[in-house]
Amino acid sequence: MKLSGNTILITGGSAGIGLAFTERFIKAGNKVIVTGRRENVLQNAKEKFPDLITHVSDLNTESERVSLFDWVTENYPEVNVLVNNAGIQQRFNVLKADAKNDWSYFNKEITTNIEAPFHLSMLFAPFFAKKEEATIINVTSGLAFTPFAIAPIYSATKAALHSFTMSLRHQLSDSSVEVIEVAPPAVNTDLGGAGLHTHGEPLEEFADGIFKGLEEGKQEIGYGTSVERLRMSRDKVDEHVANMYNATKNTIE
Repeated sequence: MKLSGNTILITGGSAGIGLAFTERFIKAGNKVIVTGRRENVLQNAKEKFPDLITHVSDLNTESERVSLFDWVTENYPEVNVLVNNAGIQQRFNVLKADAKNDWSYFNKEITTNIEAPFHLSMLFAPFFAKKEEATIINVTSGLAFTPFAIAPIYSATKAALHSFTMSLRHQLSDSSVEVIEVAPPAVNTDLGGAGLHTHGEPLEEFADGIFKGLEEGKQEIGYGTSVERLRMSRDKVDEHVANMYNATKNTIE
């Protein structure tokens, strides 16, 4: 992937990992468009980076995803990079979850983390395939490979996005569209709620590491503890998941 001269759409690009990517892409000489649900958060991002283009959109709604695609391609037809970054994480005990009366709460995680990036990838892929050079970047997680038992839906959705990304890469291998997967470890952001990831990798160092992987032309990019997990054996996965659960199960009891 070339790192300058692109027009890039980043979902969830106004905070956390998305904003760190936004900053680096802008500094590298790209035009960046970010979308999210909260106009005030988008405005805060634009105040930090005046050249940033923002657009309010609820990616949990099918019609708004289509509207976003139409708006971007009509107003910025040169767009050639999609970064599916938006995601949410919920931690819960399945024995205490009210799946009967509050399924919408849990389904939101599935819609945000699976349906939205799948749909956007399928909307933009044919458009990108007509260009000389284009890229789809899907942000998964180290938890796609070693699930975090107290965040079961999140882990499963990221595993699904990993699988989809592999298939997408093969289907587009004869086109001009490059498909890249970024699999973060725990990063010090507000994912899942403030204070839950303070033990994670420093955000700025993580983002620098991912951009180094992009410069090196990698198709799967991990960082820190997620690097090992990308190629971990099944026995090691079982051991890792059990250890993580035993260390954190008290937080959801």
